[in-house]
Amino acid sequence: MEKILIIEDDQSIARLQKDYLEINGYEVVIENTGDFKKILPLLENTSLVVLDLMLPSGDGIELCKRIQSLKDIPIMIVSAKNQDMDIVLGLGVGADDYMTKPFSTNEFIARIKAQIRRYNKMQGSASYDDANIIIREMVINEMTKTFSIAGVPIELTPKEFEIILLLAKNRGRVFSKEEIYERVWKYDSLGDAFTITVHIKRIREKLDAVLPDNHLIETVWGVGYKIM
Repeated sequence: MEKILIIEDDQSIARLQKDYLEINGYEVVIENTGDFKKILPLLENTSLVVLDLMLPSGDGIELCKRIQSLKDIPIMIVSAKNQDMDIVLGLGVGADDYMTKPFSTNEFIARIKAQIRRYNKMQGSASYDDANIIIREMVINEMTKTFSIAGVPIELTPKEFEIILLLAKNRGRVFSKEEIYERVWKYDSLGDAFTITVHIKRIREKLDAVLPDNHLIETVWGVGYKIM
């Protein structure tokens, strides 16, 4: 089932959009504030974003740019702003379509289907280039070897990056210290579990410096570590 994220502060409009999309077989999530920290984890497995430009927590145009910089998915702007300049600006920063309020629900659904169909067709014919792994506030780009939390870039050593990439790509699975060492260092563990303890501690310190008490890396006592 395709998942659609609606970012809309008017709850009556958001509910209307949600109802019609669910009738047409889509899974729908609503975010009412436009707060990027709340939106970030919702982007995982999302097929399309419906975005209002006038949001309580900031500029919808800037939010559109930030979403596009993280994940290559269709963005449809639905806004009361109907000036040509607003439409040009919205499409210019990465939105794929623009509808003005009030709108026809039939046209709204038709455009959603068209955008998702076009996106799926492009994905099927192109090589995989969306290397972002998004888990809650965390974004990992395997291609560029970059890592950020809550939108803030974090400098990791190569080994730190490989550890967190391993845990993120196997979300929910518990890895022992010995297994992490063998996977990342490519050697038998040979009693080097303490090396992993030190690296996990350093990673957590860097995460906590930006987002205290984030609990992104969980300790399973007596077993190892995991990311949920």
